[in-house]
Amino acid sequence: MAQLGFYINNDYCTGCKACVVACKDKNDNEVGVNFRRVYEHSEGDYVERDHAVIQNIQTFFTSISCNHCENPKCVEGCPTGAMYKREEDGVVLVDHDKCVGCKYCVWNCPYGAPQYNEVLGKMTKCDFCIDLITAGENPACVGSCPMRAIEYGPIEELRAKYGNVSDIKGLPSSSITKPNLVITAHRNAK
Repeated sequence: MAQLGFYINNDYCTGCKACVVACKDKNDNEVGVNFRRVYEHSEGDYVERDHAVIQNIQTFFTSISCNHCENPKCVEGCPTGAMYKREEDGVVLVDHDKCVGCKYCVWNCPYGAPQYNEVLGKMTKCDFCIDLITAGENPACVGSCPMRAIEYGPIEELRAKYGNVSDIKGLPSSSITKPNLVITAHRNAK
């Protein structure tokens, strides 16, 4: 199987956070533990016209989770080897038998993907809903998006279809981890 990745279409994302709720529900996450997050980015300015101040502000939303990076800093920074990248599909996972909950992985991940679970005393994160994919279903975030702003699949297919952009305002440089992520920026973004 090829490296899996996500595609995010910021033109379609309305910031509704259905993906966040579906992910949280599917993984039974505690309050404060979010494998998928929606970031808001605003830009623009105000102009004065005919003695009135007119706003020209736009807000855009980006749904983001673990990007199952080519060079995952969470794996690199894990002292116990609990964080690892699967050979068959490139999904980055946590081995709870090895995890000591030190949080080095989240400190090293520029996306903040690993999340500490107080109840377990261990790190947790997006596992790409491998159980759902194996059963022929979509990951929870993909299936729940009412605007169909999130897709998943082999990253090379997503790049062939949508391009190679994985850098937008508000996200760390893709040069750090080489995320398996493709983003279409909002049409009005500068």
